[in-house]
Amino acid sequence: MTNFLRTLAAVASLVLLPFAALAATSPETVSGATTVSPEEAGQLFDEGVAFIDVRKPSDFDAGRIPGAVHLDVKSALTQDALAEVVASDAPVVFYCNGHSCLRSSKAAEMAVEWGFSKVYYFRDGYPAWESAGFPIE
Repeated sequence: MTNFLRTLAAVASLVLLPFAALAATSPETVSGATTVSPEEAGQLFDEGVAFIDVRKPSDFDAGRIPGAVHLDVKSALTQDALAEVVASDAPVVFYCNGHSCLRSSKAAEMAVEWGFSKVYYFRDGYPAWESAGFPIE
């Protein structure tokens, strides 16, 4: 009986695993925001656009885009906190840990709902930034 239950659990996990991966994939776009590639994010960085890192504190402490402001989407990102960093009519880029991270899409969605009009969603996030050889701190 124990072997049967182990086999059943293994089969169930193999069947459900692809669905779990899909559930953890960030959306390609966010309504009201502009999705940007690493190259486009790099250009926005060069233009001095504000970058908001919405990852958890330990990720931010481990490395970030230079000058990025840390507003953890789960604890620190509020309309007032964002307004302290950037005006609602100024461009702002949100990023997290790439396609498996839903934080930047949620943050971009929130900013749009709050009336921020130049919201950029950097879906590829910090891993793509680092892979592209852009500066990190």
